[in-house]
Amino acid sequence: MFVLVAISIVATLVGAQFLHILTGLGAMTAVLMLIFQDTILSLVASVQISNDGRVRIGDWIEMPSQNADGDVIDIALHTITVQNWDKTITTVPTKKLISDSFKNWRGMSESGGRRIKRAIYLDQHSVRFLEAGEVSRLHRFALIDGYLGEKQRELGEWNARPEVRGAEAVNQRRVTNLGTFRAYVEQYLRHHPKIHQDMTLLVRQLQPTSEGLPLEIYCFTNDVRWAFYEGIQSDIFDHLLAILPEFGLKVFQGSSDAPLDVNLRRVDAPSHPAGPGEG
Repeated sequence: MFVLVAISIVATLVGAQFLHILTGLGAMTAVLMLIFQDTILSLVASVQISNDGRVRIGDWIEMPSQNADGDVIDIALHTITVQNWDKTITTVPTKKLISDSFKNWRGMSESGGRRIKRAIYLDQHSVRFLEAGEVSRLHRFALIDGYLGEKQRELGEWNARPEVRGAEAVNQRRVTNLGTFRAYVEQYLRHHPKIHQDMTLLVRQLQPTSEGLPLEIYCFTNDVRWAFYEGIQSDIFDHLLAILPEFGLKVFQGSSDAPLDVNLRRVDAPSHPAGPGEG
């Protein structure tokens, strides 16, 4: 009401119509909004970012659309400056953090755990049942001694059922080398001092592909620092790859390790020219 009264007073003083003054102000406002569009949007984005705290200085953000992947080092009205991991600098318009999607890794840092999600691709031809002697030999592994004992008791009760007792081996349940290795990997991670035991820990099979049978490890390290995380992850997979032969398993890979045996045989030329119809 006060604004309308003020406009009416100004229109009366200058001898113009109220509607003309109002129309002129509307046109001027539209022009100003067009000229200062980026500034207005950036201002709104800055206020929203500061209120909800979605981005702070020191956060690791990942924004592929802007080629940004690194730490936020400055937040200004118009731009946010990101120092990428290759030490290059990327400036992202502030309004892009409202309109576009990005990933903020702050939650990972604050949680105290960093995810490992990687698979070992096994050769499916190496998966088989374990013989009694092999099961006894695997009791040497302290991590799965309890598992094997419980599994043998469970399978013994199953195979002692009247309809199964005395049947052929194909009708009985037996321990597999893959199932035993999967139990070993889980127990190995459960006892690993660098694995976060209060977060999700899984050892699972994925859909088999032409690349082999993926055995995926899904867990979290208790050290979120990049270099230490990579070291922990590498040590785990070094150990698992080295111990695979103990379970009779092989890793699948595109190139074959089999020796190449090439035999060259000499073919003598015919003693007379080939006639019609002869090859």
